[in-house]
Amino acid sequence: MKHDYNDLIRLFNSVFLDRLNTELLLGGDDPIYLPASEERNHHQIIFARGYYASAMHELGHWCIAGEARRLLEDYGYWYQPDGRSAEIQAEFEVVEIKPQAIEWILSASCGFKYQVSCDNLSGSCEPDRVGFTLKVRQQVFNYLTHGIPERAKMLSDAFRAFYGIEPLTVADFPKPIPLTDHA
Repeated sequence: MKHDYNDLIRLFNSVFLDRLNTELLLGGDDPIYLPASEERNHHQIIFARGYYASAMHELGHWCIAGEARRLLEDYGYWYQPDGRSAEIQAEFEVVEIKPQAIEWILSASCGFKYQVSCDNLSGSCEPDRVGFTLKVRQQVFNYLTHGIPERAKMLSDAFRAFYGIEPLTVADFPKPIPLTDHA
């Protein structure tokens, strides 16, 4: 299946540009969310370098940001850049569970392979990718059981219709396989 970020832009904008004055846009090196202002007519979700996965990640954040947060640049979230300690990495992962669960749901809605983002390539600790993925997966199951947030559901439905994906079930979210050392 071909995954073109232009399809994401078109689909997102067809659902939310008029309804919530929000547009998805291709950006440069760094993703960012910018609320509407005197300089911008629309709220803008800007994803990095045409990466499909970057768009999915940014959409995950937007789908769970409340109305007040959507009036703040990057939703007013705290962000510690790459190079985090184990303690800061743990804090980062706590705030990333819900948006990454939505990212996984949206990715599955497109038939696109999801990979957890620990986002700490030069940190002083090696993130537990499997452990973090299991936490994100549990949140996905919570959403599937108790309801996917409204905007995420609308977007998931639009993506599934476009890509011909059946309604999602727990089987669409496989348990991660731990990497083992082969000596």
